[in-house]
Amino acid sequence: MMLAASALLGAASIGLGRAATASSAWPSVSVTQIQAEIERHIAESSARTGGYYRLTTNEKQFEFKLVRVHTEYLSRLGHGRQFACVDLVDRAGDVYDVDFFLEGGAGAMRVTETSLHKLNGIPFYTWKQEADRSWTRVPVEGSPPSLMGVVTGTDTFEFRYRITIPALPQLARLWIPLPASDAFQTVELLSLASPVEPLRVTDRVHGNTAWLFELGPQVSGRSIDIRYRVRRREKPAYAASPEGLERWLQSETLVPDTPEFRAIAEEVVRGKMGDLVRARALYDHVMDRMRYMKHGPGWGKGDAVYACRLRTGNCSDFHAYFVGLARAAGIPARFAVGAAIPSERDEGGIDGYHCWAEFYAEGKWWPVDVSEADKYSSLATYYFGHHPANRIEFSRGRDLVFDPGPQSGPINFLAFPVLEVGRCPVNVRPELSFQRKDAL
Repeated sequence: MMLAASALLGAASIGLGRAATASSAWPSVSVTQIQAEIERHIAESSARTGGYYRLTTNEKQFEFKLVRVHTEYLSRLGHGRQFACVDLVDRAGDVYDVDFFLEGGAGAMRVTETSLHKLNGIPFYTWKQEADRSWTRVPVEGSPPSLMGVVTGTDTFEFRYRITIPALPQLARLWIPLPASDAFQTVELLSLASPVEPLRVTDRVHGNTAWLFELGPQVSGRSIDIRYRVRRREKPAYAASPEGLERWLQSETLVPDTPEFRAIAEEVVRGKMGDLVRARALYDHVMDRMRYMKHGPGWGKGDAVYACRLRTGNCSDFHAYFVGLARAAGIPARFAVGAAIPSERDEGGIDGYHCWAEFYAEGKWWPVDVSEADKYSSLATYYFGHHPANRIEFSRGRDLVFDPGPQSGPINFLAFPVLEVGRCPVNVRPELSFQRKDAL
């Protein structure tokens, strides 16, 4: 599979970036039009081939179904060229991240190049931005950490969290994470644009903070736009008091204490001496057992039982499983969620939230990121004991209890907005974006 993907690398450089500006010979197109065109292309091609989108490499023919278009990566390259990144799933259930290049105006775009970028979250190549702001494909093997999601030292950026309020038939409440400053990040509120004034509320169990908005039907379709300036420091293992560790050994709604977890943990750590060695064995076990896959019912909830039994999931599922096993082995462990800031570019959209974990051993909290280590095996040692500087933490812990909180009960974890209309939850996906200090 790697050979097939490598054969698709094609041209060495692509004009993906701000340097390429639209020529007057080409009418401007919006990202919404790019999304419509790539969805149309996939739908029409699928209709001609038995309902599956066919993609042929020099080694294999794939048959895909559309999962989603990454709207945050849709780009106008200038001179009538566009870029789209799409998740497609094959008949076996594997999810491929596929890069498409298109040419032409709205209603008349054609696909000029297609390449397989990732398999179940694991990339075949990365992108490097050149001095002229064009982009070059670089094979993962031998790539520096900076092209694989890692900024060391410190990182400073403006972070934007924006949502559009859906149609509200009655009064509603909305909770949005309010990231706080700590020893590893300094967060400054730059602006908050909203049709209503929010309250600041606190999670009484873990100390997280959130914005609470009381919304009525009259604000339907309006937006809430929040901007922060963030300075983040790379997080290594750090000394901490053992006080209060009991909390991080207790079960949670989706990270329960089960005989199955205890049996797996006992088998994995048998003969291992010391919690640091035992935790590394559990870390390796999760990487070996699970596949990164955002497809099918149940993924993305941070459900440790789901992760254990289906052996697939996203970052929240990877870390729920790791935390559950660590606790089953008597090692305090905790979950956190925020956003990973792209390392290979200085501005643009962010592909949703990201989760990670920490465990306690030898008087320190040790940061781990199992799902990123699974994607980039060469960084597995780094991610056992480090979190890079290019991220922002929203909240820590699970089963968050705010006052006031949702009538439906504690919040599983707070990354995306929690909107409650009456007692009914309504899904809202935020638009996350960033701009580094040097690019401002």
